[in-house]
Amino acid sequence: MLHRILGEGLVAGTAGVAVMTAGERVEQWFTGRPDSHVPGRTMRRLTGMRDPAGRRPTAANRAMHVGQAAGLGVLRSVMAHAGLRGPWSSAKFAVVRLTADQIFENATGVGAPPQTWPRRELAVDLLHKAVYAYATGLVADALAARSGPGPGRRHAAVRPGRHADVGPVPQGGRSA
Repeated sequence: MLHRILGEGLVAGTAGVAVMTAGERVEQWFTGRPDSHVPGRTMRRLTGMRDPAGRRPTAANRAMHVGQAAGLGVLRSVMAHAGLRGPWSSAKFAVVRLTADQIFENATGVGAPPQTWPRRELAVDLLHKAVYAYATGLVADALAARSGPGPGRRHAAVRPGRHADVGPVPQGGRSA
């Protein structure tokens, strides 16, 4: 099961970053916004590499951009297999994606907290992270659905609707 979740998560995260990158390219075409090299600078600092003098860290940028997104896709796959699927779960995951970026970028001194950014820059970043989260979620949810509803969904199916008095499903995960 663990290998399946890992593989599906890497696929989902890679699909999500492909959709996000395509969206970024379209947005940049319309707005004229240049590429961000924050991911590459962050990766170089995390790995102890020096910033290349007078050059953009293009290879490191791609590696961090894709690697982090693929890796976080594993978490979204775990969510989906637990039964946390759909738009609500993708919204939660968008916060995780933004938080992961911020931890690395702020810990290395490459970035600053989002609340200090210009509003337009913040809006663009939030939009792209949401696109990634929802695209990753769609793929992760579809792949996890092949394994059934997951424990959380089985629990919710015991008594559909919003109820506070529903106990857990029996051990073994199947409701009677």
